[in-house]
Amino acid sequence: MKIGITCYPTYGGSGIVATELGIELAARGHEVHFITYANPIRLSNESPRIHYHEVEVSDYPLFQYPPYSLALASRMAEVARAQSLDLLHVHYAIPHSISAWLASQMVTERRLPFVTTLHGTDVTLVGVDASYLPITRFSIERSDGVTSISHDLKESTIATFGVGSDIRVIHNFVNCDLYRPRPEAKAQQQYAPPGEKILFHLSNFRPVKRILDCIRVLEKVNEKVPSRLLMVGDGPDRGPAEALARQLHLEERVVFLGKQLHVNELLSVADVLLLPSEMESFGLAALEGMACGVPPVASQVGGLPEVVTHGTDGFLLPVGDIDGMAQAALSLLTDPQRHGAVAEAARRTAETRFHTEKIIPQYEAFYREVCGRG
Repeated sequence: MKIGITCYPTYGGSGIVATELGIELAARGHEVHFITYANPIRLSNESPRIHYHEVEVSDYPLFQYPPYSLALASRMAEVARAQSLDLLHVHYAIPHSISAWLASQMVTERRLPFVTTLHGTDVTLVGVDASYLPITRFSIERSDGVTSISHDLKESTIATFGVGSDIRVIHNFVNCDLYRPRPEAKAQQQYAPPGEKILFHLSNFRPVKRILDCIRVLEKVNEKVPSRLLMVGDGPDRGPAEALARQLHLEERVVFLGKQLHVNELLSVADVLLLPSEMESFGLAALEGMACGVPPVASQVGGLPEVVTHGTDGFLLPVGDIDGMAQAALSLLTDPQRHGAVAEAARRTAETRFHTEKIIPQYEAFYREVCGRG
């Protein structure tokens, strides 16, 4: 098939999932065309089946805000015609699904179906805003197919927008051949001296991720077990997090690594992954850590209980429970046997439930279903 994919190319779960999906589809023989304003952050694949089409937005003085959604729709229609795309797959409802609907109306010579994948804040934050709720509902109803990354998000979408229940749940995925335990990396890591433990956090550092909680957890863990915290990503809360680390005299134990392309290699050196988010529609970072044999200590919110089984392959605590998260981390860091058992279970969960070999065929089947509806 020839598939057009549109996503936000920045450092965030929806863009990462869309990019990885395109890479996996290309590896299975499909032709993939990314249509967005910048090259997706993880798109370093050199497959001849992957193509990138930039969306350029003219900045006329008349426009107080450049009309990206219109430029995107025009580019989608142009690429669909030139490359004979079979369908468009857009990630994040606003504005991508509206642009895809406009493009489908512009391509009048044939049917151009489009699939919308809901990722979370496009529904739970942006979509519920009074300014966007009607058009978000419209975009979902006009999509030829809608997928959600978790059952929790599907139910939230139905409750919020009153749309039909025919949303297909296709969970996020991880390439377990790429994301895997690497004992050699752990032995050679340079972020902590021998004997010290490594906590890990990965996100876009938005307030909803509660990254300051990670530093407070480190403070409590470090009182019992010498530890360091690797912070991967960037965003608005980096400054406050750095300030808190200095305030708690932990600045030497918190390492801010910024945005990283090869997260799988960094995860391999970690002992525990912290994900204290206020909301996670799925928890891709938790899954990536699990595939690398790094047990997650996360919030019991959103779709995370669909990924992590508390006490078996990770731990789930109430939002803001710093003490509970610290105790969960310590239960692993002070008991090598238990850590090994939970790490093995985490890896097993990733392999048996979320491996690309299990999830990508669900997208392929859904594409065929949508295209065959005529």
